[in-house]
Amino acid sequence: MQKQANSKRNSDLWKGLVAGVIGGVTASVVMNQFQKIWQKFAEGEQRSHGAQSMQQGSPEHGAGRYLKERGADDADDDATGRLANFISVAGFDHELTEAEKKKIGTVFHYGFGTSTGAAYGVAAEIFPEITSGAGMPFGAFIWLTADEGVVPLLGLSEDATDYPFSILAYGLASHLVYGLTVEIVRRTTRDML
Repeated sequence: MQKQANSKRNSDLWKGLVAGVIGGVTASVVMNQFQKIWQKFAEGEQRSHGAQSMQQGSPEHGAGRYLKERGADDADDDATGRLANFISVAGFDHELTEAEKKKIGTVFHYGFGTSTGAAYGVAAEIFPEITSGAGMPFGAFIWLTADEGVVPLLGLSEDATDYPFSILAYGLASHLVYGLTVEIVRRTTRDML
């Protein structure tokens, strides 16, 4: 009897993981499309990806400082481009071109969106209450901890206080869309599994 319960539990976790991965990939795409629309109408320009794409500027600490010291910092880089360049310069002594930063930054963005979706899918199996609020609290949590916490702490963007409210609202709205999409897709996928 205990073996059956453990087997079902493991099966549910795998289903949650699969549903979360699908939700994370889909939500990353939807978030990017939302951001393109927002940027086109509100900012008059479009950037490649990620809420961090509007948070530019050269941080004076962490990765930003490291890149500046090596003459490899570009104030127009977003967080994913700066991260890609930091890894390349620190690990391989190679400064990335703009095209390389964009490609690798896109991989980082989708990788992060997919992995957080996967974690959410598994967590939803263990703690179903995490899905309350249609995934938007999860999106807000990712925005607060990653975009406004870890990313500036690592020197991949400036601190939240260095950006106008409109950029912060853009980031939060983008992540609410991400969280909502993750939950809708996760729930739909999970019901089919």
